[in-house]
Amino acid sequence: MDGTIVDTEPYWMRAERELADEYSISWGPEDAVQLVGAALLHSAQVFQGRGVDLPAEVIIERLSSRVSDQIRQAVPWRPGARELLLDLRERGVPTALVTMSYREMAELVADSIGFPAFDAVISGDSVTHGKPHPEPYLHAASLLGVDPTECVALEDSPTGIASAVAAGMATIGIPAHVDLPHSTEYTLWPTLDGRSTGDLAAVLAASRTKEVNL
Repeated sequence: MDGTIVDTEPYWMRAERELADEYSISWGPEDAVQLVGAALLHSAQVFQGRGVDLPAEVIIERLSSRVSDQIRQAVPWRPGARELLLDLRERGVPTALVTMSYREMAELVADSIGFPAFDAVISGDSVTHGKPHPEPYLHAASLLGVDPTECVALEDSPTGIASAVAAGMATIGIPAHVDLPHSTEYTLWPTLDGRSTGDLAAVLAASRTKEVNL
């Protein structure tokens, strides 16, 4: 979700910087980038390690609430994201939102899309292990009733890509705020703008061919 459907990473970075400033912690762009795509519990633990004397759940709630407030003011859609989701919906392709944001925020974004884009929502507070563990994507496939190898995952961070690849899904990386290196494990797209269900099907077909060749 964050960085793939909506460009909320600047919102998260602002919330993190505000929390760091409150505790007089040095916090720069390089610190914020390290948290992109990570489970919120991990982010909370990083802040605790830097001197924020608050329970992890309080840190998570403060960051999430601040980001949600910003989303309510303006939803920063990524180019082509809603259009691709609409194409998938019109063609009857099952879809799941897999995010490390908590459910309240995930549903806030999903409800803002303007149509029922997702058949399932997997949030950071609905799994035991967050990304890069494969559990979030395996759980998504289970809820959709499909084999993970029949799925295509769209991700913007190394952490998210690692999760999807480990789950056995054909994976597409769309860089936002973190550079993604070229790799044989996933496909790179510069943007979702102009992409369609057919493009996703082509990536899935190429992934199957690669498995056969191996």
